[in-house]
Amino acid sequence: MQMIFDKMAKKTVLAFGSFDIVHPGHLSYLEKAKRLGDRLVVIVARDSSIMMFKHRKPVFSEKERVRMISALKPVDLAVLGNRVSGKEGIYRVLRRYRPDVIALGYDQRADIPEMRRRLASYGLKPAIVRIGVDPREKKCKSSRFSRLL
Repeated sequence: MQMIFDKMAKKTVLAFGSFDIVHPGHLSYLEKAKRLGDRLVVIVARDSSIMMFKHRKPVFSEKERVRMISALKPVDLAVLGNRVSGKEGIYRVLRRYRPDVIALGYDQRADIPEMRRRLASYGLKPAIVRIGVDPREKKCKSSRFSRLL
């Protein structure tokens, strides 16, 4: 069951990802994101989005990935992202959860100026924070593991 959080005096952080093969780098990203606020909402990419952006099928289904991310301690809520249909598709979820902070991973591609413009058009002005990575975590990339399967 999906729920919308009460915004009273609580800072909501949104984090995004495919989370196809969950590894220590993902956990570190989510722990750091959680420290930026009171509650962490994680948007898990749809299978179709992974196909579109990564040009490969995910190892685990979108439902399995949401279930795995939901089980992680820092995560308060994990939900599937929107089905991507044009640029508007990726922003609808931001309008729904109205984050105070958006946490981007070190390797996530994002047009931050465009994101700020789009969010402002919705009346949203969240902080956008790039989560750094410990050099030891760079070896933890799902793409490296998926080649082994």
